[in-house]
Amino acid sequence: MPPEPIYDVSRIDQGAIAATRDAIYAVNPHRFEFQLLDGIFFIDEEAKIMAAYLDARPDAFWARGHIPGRPLLPGVLLIEAAAQAVSYYVMSQPGFEGFLGFGGVDGVKFRGQVVPGDRLIIVARMLEMRGKRRNVAATQGYVNGQMVYEGRITGMVI
Repeated sequence: MPPEPIYDVSRIDQGAIAATRDAIYAVNPHRFEFQLLDGIFFIDEEAKIMAAYLDARPDAFWARGHIPGRPLLPGVLLIEAAAQAVSYYVMSQPGFEGFLGFGGVDGVKFRGQVVPGDRLIIVARMLEMRGKRRNVAATQGYVNGQMVYEGRITGMVI
């Protein structure tokens, strides 16, 4: 049974973009094929919640070879996209310096698939924010309102 949603994704105004792809990667250092996020819908600093998205394109580097004839977004890239959302949240905080690296992932469950043409909405809630140390977030991914992923991401400043 899926956990409680972090945020009701039906409430997200998908026409309102708080950070474009260019704005995300002005903060996150990922480049080329690893620029996975397409935008950030919102960041609610008070609730420590954010929503981002990835549009699964048919020409994405993984689509040709990850199960030819039935392409699926690899689970490790789904986790990476969630980690990039958390990275953006932490690294865009006023006064943050450095790079938030992947420190761990826990409790991951894949509950559905992401295929070319889908929009993956990633929702994250910060559980711990210890500045230059450990930062932990609960993350969930949705396609068409259905949860397809859940996991806890830990980032460490490196």
